[in-house]
Amino acid sequence: MIEKKIAIIGCGNLGLSILNGLLNIQGIKASNITVTKRDINTLGHLLKTGINITTDNVKAISESEIIIVALKPYNISTVLKELSSSFKKEKHILVSLATGISIEELEKNVNPSIPIFRAMPNTAADVSTAMTCISSNSQDDKTIKLVKQCFDSIGNTIIINEILMDAATVLGACGIAYVLRFIRAMVQGGIQIGFDSKTASEIVNQTVKGAAELLIERNEHPEFEIDKVTTPKGCTITGLNEMEHNGFSSALIKGIVASFDAIEK
Repeated sequence: MIEKKIAIIGCGNLGLSILNGLLNIQGIKASNITVTKRDINTLGHLLKTGINITTDNVKAISESEIIIVALKPYNISTVLKELSSSFKKEKHILVSLATGISIEELEKNVNPSIPIFRAMPNTAADVSTAMTCISSNSQDDKTIKLVKQCFDSIGNTIIINEILMDAATVLGACGIAYVLRFIRAMVQGGIQIGFDSKTASEIVNQTVKGAAELLIERNEHPEFEIDKVTTPKGCTITGLNEMEHNGFSSALIKGIVASFDAIEK
């Protein structure tokens, strides 16, 4: 994968996160990466990295092998139709990051003989800790491994059935926003009980990181770790129960389902 030439078509926020993750990988040559955007003036800060920046999608595709399309769902079909003749069998791999656009729809807009993937990373790619879910029309293990390696370079990846891609979008990609909102609320609570914003943020950020690492490293259910810090008549269980009385878990679950329903519509 390190030697492959990669193009990111439509380098907006998510595209930039993936780019930053790729640039952090030892052995990746910046000169092997091309990014495109209609207004390249917004990408001026990338010039010093040595990557190729252009408005010419056709040129970017012709000079690359792995094509990551980071366009919005509403215009990806139109753009891919315009670029369809640029995709060549046995050279190109197409990876779409568009929410709600199926592989079947993508096949209608480009050469259906090329491997087509859907990938849903999150913006933690920016710091190489993304969670990416991948599905594909390819049955070739080598090709699947290649795309997985690409996204492994910016975090963790799992291969899933395409039917679960919308759910993966909500849990993994939208999930970043849910967790950040939770963190913001914890910081606000910390300020109310006496901390300045900077100190509260430092405590909360490390606490959230530590909670996640506990579950990752020990592979335990969250309640197992919760039980360790909830003592009879203690302050932890008092706080947890107050949150639940006000619909904490219910609100989160309803939000996840509402986000999923929004994609389905």
